[in-house]
Amino acid sequence: MEFPVAILLATNLIEPIVEGLHGVQTSIFGVVHNYGWTMILLAAIVKLLFWPLTSMQTKAMLKTQQIAPQLKAIQAKYKNDKEKLNSETMALYKESGANPLAGCLPLLLQMPILISMYWSVMNYRATFNAQSWLWIGSPAASWAPYNVHVLAPSLAVPDYILLGFYIVSMYLSVRLTSTATDPQQAQQQRIMAFVSPVMIGYFGIRYSWPSALILYWLSYNVFNIGQTMYLNRKYHLAPAAAGAPKETAPAGAAKAGSNGAAPGAVAVKAAGNSGGSRAARRRRSSRR
Repeated sequence: MEFPVAILLATNLIEPIVEGLHGVQTSIFGVVHNYGWTMILLAAIVKLLFWPLTSMQTKAMLKTQQIAPQLKAIQAKYKNDKEKLNSETMALYKESGANPLAGCLPLLLQMPILISMYWSVMNYRATFNAQSWLWIGSPAASWAPYNVHVLAPSLAVPDYILLGFYIVSMYLSVRLTSTATDPQQAQQQRIMAFVSPVMIGYFGIRYSWPSALILYWLSYNVFNIGQTMYLNRKYHLAPAAAGAPKETAPAGAAKAGSNGAAPGAVAVKAAGNSGGSRAARRRRSSRR
């Protein structure tokens, strides 16, 4: 990660963004007079700015998830014909409007902000030296057995309680955005849901991330989880049919589907009607 960051800084590509974010932090602080709440409000502002991109990403993932049964059927049918497999897959994407790359574009566009936010805090770390927020900088934070500060004495140093919350939010965020329907891919995503937070915790401790930075990332994750839950509910799409051959479907089942009734219910009803007809014929015979 350090190599691309060094390139970006050397070419002054993100310096304007870094200075701009620092200016926004200063402006918000001038209103709320607390850098903890400043970082939370800044995360909310950035999340609102990226709302359209996140909506695009969520819709793309849901559409891809919707056509997963059809895609799997195509892969099974043309597994020995790569050319036909590719053409049918592209035709399916075109017909459904799904784009597997659409989910990557928002992430790429957010990367400069993510990197710039890191440097806007690290370059001005001294700004957070005497800043407190809730338990950070409280009298309880000054008590440090064995010189280990579990609670940060200021927003300029790590707070391991806050880091723990951030790790949990990272796990929930990864699990919430996991849309794989293939069992193998789903298993890989479950593994990543555990590996990513562990790596975050390691780097947070190893490089002593300031609490101000952790608070921003935690807030952004919380807002992102809320937005993802809302968009999943708003754009929820039913899975598409896998394309089973029509001739294999029983006629009665097809008729039941067209009437909106369950096949089982139609079968029970038909059995009941036939039984009633036989009983009626027996009653007429006994009368004769």
